[in-house]
Amino acid sequence: MRLTNKVCIITGAARGIGKATAKKFLGNGAKVVICDLDDMLIKSAVKELSEYGEVTGFALDVTKPDDIRYMVDEVLKTFERVDVLINNAGITADAQLIKMTSEQFDKVIDVNLKGTFNCTKEVALSMIQSGKGKIINISSVVGIYGNFGQTNYAASKFGVIGMTKTWAKELGRKNINVNAVAPGFILTEMTMKMPENLLNIMKEKSPLHKLGTPEDVANACVFLASDESDFIHGAVISVDGGIVI
Repeated sequence: MRLTNKVCIITGAARGIGKATAKKFLGNGAKVVICDLDDMLIKSAVKELSEYGEVTGFALDVTKPDDIRYMVDEVLKTFERVDVLINNAGITADAQLIKMTSEQFDKVIDVNLKGTFNCTKEVALSMIQSGKGKIINISSVVGIYGNFGQTNYAASKFGVIGMTKTWAKELGRKNINVNAVAPGFILTEMTMKMPENLLNIMKEKSPLHKLGTPEDVANACVFLASDESDFIHGAVISVDGGIVI
């Protein structure tokens, strides 16, 4: 029970990596607040996850600061603090550079990059007041190495890494750890939209000859959220099966 009684907010948590992380956190004794854009998915996820521990949910658009402020205020009313924030909410809108529209670019940047900024700014205030906290940003190996057809996604995830390192410099003196996790190709609803032949190529590129699971990423998040990671700060931990070796 590495996270006993820690209050944890996870965005983009109605499915995929976020939901798997919520389940893993509950199994380690945390009190979990899950957020996602789809109200019906959130209600379904809360119902499913409630058998593992104390979980509440909010329909949340991370591009709207007022909505984030309301959610955080409600969490503080209930639990009086936030110990962990996981910025997991993210989308894709893939296209090659010359075919990508401004709308596609802006939408991904608004959710993946500015949404991470919006949530962290609000939660960091409460962490500073309580004198401690853990912030975990979900980036991607695409944000480190780029990827064909993902100008917007790569830019957003590279930006998340830049913000992670900046916040580590700013918030470390407040006893707030800030780190990032960079998943490789993980089998989620998002990646399953990719052509099967491309997924097979990615699988063969990995020295392990397999793709990751949401649980693989969740395990890294549990470690970073626990007291065992108190001296890990400003790091980017790749969970990619060695695909970039």
